[in-house]
Amino acid sequence: MLKDLLEAKKCFKLVCGAGNEDAAEVEKLVMLYAKAGCKFFDLSANAEIIDAAKRALESAGVDDAYLCVSVGIKGDPHVNKAVIDYDKCISCYSCDAVCPQNAIKYAKVKKFRCIGCGKCAKICPKGAISYISEEKNLEEILPPLIQKGIDCIELHAMGLDDREIELKWNYINENFDGILSICTSRGKLSDEKLVQRIKNLTANRKPYTTIVQADGFPMSGGKDDFKTTLQTVATAEIVQNENLPVYLMLSGGTNTKTAHLAKMCSIDYHGIAAGSFARKIVRPYISRDDFPLNEFIFNKALNIAKKLVES
Repeated sequence: MLKDLLEAKKCFKLVCGAGNEDAAEVEKLVMLYAKAGCKFFDLSANAEIIDAAKRALESAGVDDAYLCVSVGIKGDPHVNKAVIDYDKCISCYSCDAVCPQNAIKYAKVKKFRCIGCGKCAKICPKGAISYISEEKNLEEILPPLIQKGIDCIELHAMGLDDREIELKWNYINENFDGILSICTSRGKLSDEKLVQRIKNLTANRKPYTTIVQADGFPMSGGKDDFKTTLQTVATAEIVQNENLPVYLMLSGGTNTKTAHLAKMCSIDYHGIAAGSFARKIVRPYISRDDFPLNEFIFNKALNIAKKLVES
């Protein structure tokens, strides 16, 4: 059971991306990391993506893994998609180069690959890139996904609209009896507001049926150093200090240094979720046309993935 995996405090979760609706990529990622020992996968709330993940687990020969789908509220970065204003665009293609998902080519956005990380907007010299929020109607998307068989639902609760968060959280609680996850960060919230939000959302939940995913700096895990993962550990400490009956998951800037820094800071966590960094280190391999059929290439990627999971 997922609960057992969390209580063992050795849970590694691969975040494929709440906005990542590239079924082919997700299938490759899940198969690779399942072979590397990962048992928990975070996916876009999309039936095609769930089917791709299930195929991947079957191909990997893994039957004891768990699937989580992520949903968000309007304005949450995880459900944003980049939009380019071509009246301002000068075709410098800086956005192409910086996109970690290869979602932009010749200043054209492939929405199904965009994860809303914000890197392209930051680098655009003309301010030509903005974002639209593509949050989904939970009443439409969740019932068929629950029927397909999922083990966890995660709500990205990073915005300022408490009412929308409450409504979506209540709907999920009323329609799903498995483990729930709250992914939140300090980006728009004070420490006090962050803690209060978590307390409000978990007030009517049974002890240890909720994961709090402390998202230090969402979608920032591009580098493998202590500075990148510092906010992850700092956010986790804020949650830990409240002694809540929840599972604590570290995310947002996670890399191979996360576990080491967390232990140095006496963070008693149950798992680590890795997304940007986990995808980046294997992308040169999974993007090849001969992956996973080329055994040499597959094994090179597998060794890299294993090192991350084991770290």
